[in-house]
Amino acid sequence: MKKIEVIGSTVDFFEFDDGETKVFTFDSSTCLPPEPMVNAMCGLKLLTKQNQRLEMVNHKPPLGLFPKVEADFNYEVVELDNTGKVKVTFTKKEDAKNSTDFTQTSCAG
Repeated sequence: MKKIEVIGSTVDFFEFDDGETKVFTFDSSTCLPPEPMVNAMCGLKLLTKQNQRLEMVNHKPPLGLFPKVEADFNYEVVELDNTGKVKVTFTKKEDAKNSTDFTQTSCAG
């Protein structure tokens, strides 16, 4: 796993290869709003190809984020055992409209 610089983020981001897939990951579980949304938007900008995914660890599902990005990104939420945290995995949709406004980082749904 290699640390990478992600412009505008407030947490460390890392990348690694999972077979043919490039994975970007970050942990915002100790951040206060709006940092998880800010970091997610920064990370989603990294997804430019189909063989990439973004993994976000957070203290809860970022429900305000999903409507802002669902036109361009698929997401899956999994509870992490015995941690009280969730992992949200994002992938770019094949038919993405590229309409996500990455400046929309407020927490209000």
